[in-house]
Amino acid sequence: MQGLRWIQMSEDERDAFLGHGGAGVISFSTPPGDPPFTLPVSYGYDEGLGNFYFKLAVPPDSPKAEAIDEPVSFTSYARTDEGWRSVVATGTLEAVADMPEDSVAAQGMWAVDIPSVDIFERPREDVPFSDFRLAPTRISGRKEAQTEP
Repeated sequence: MQGLRWIQMSEDERDAFLGHGGAGVISFSTPPGDPPFTLPVSYGYDEGLGNFYFKLAVPPDSPKAEAIDEPVSFTSYARTDEGWRSVVATGTLEAVADMPEDSVAAQGMWAVDIPSVDIFERPREDVPFSDFRLAPTRISGRKEAQTEP
């Protein structure tokens, strides 16, 4: 990727790149001097509201359980037919279970497609998952600038 030039994506380009769901990396804030707590995740995206949704396994003995209330940074990136694309969103996760069933956030959870990946050492139905929403306080998208031949 040496020598690449980047430009901002428009909101429509960003929404098209994110689609209705995919994969990315989420990083949780940690105390000063500690590295961020970072995980690969699947996400769902509601382009109408610009919200991200996650199904996270949060066992009580996991470092994730301690970090879940901290600010996060979420990144999705990929090489497309048009070159590299990336989106970074920051904010704080909100537990969807804490919201009324008829809330926009809870309804949004049902409207997205979160890819399912089994990376656990036990059957998926034995892993406790919780639903979260990220209504970003900041979101930006970049794309590789196309150069003339």
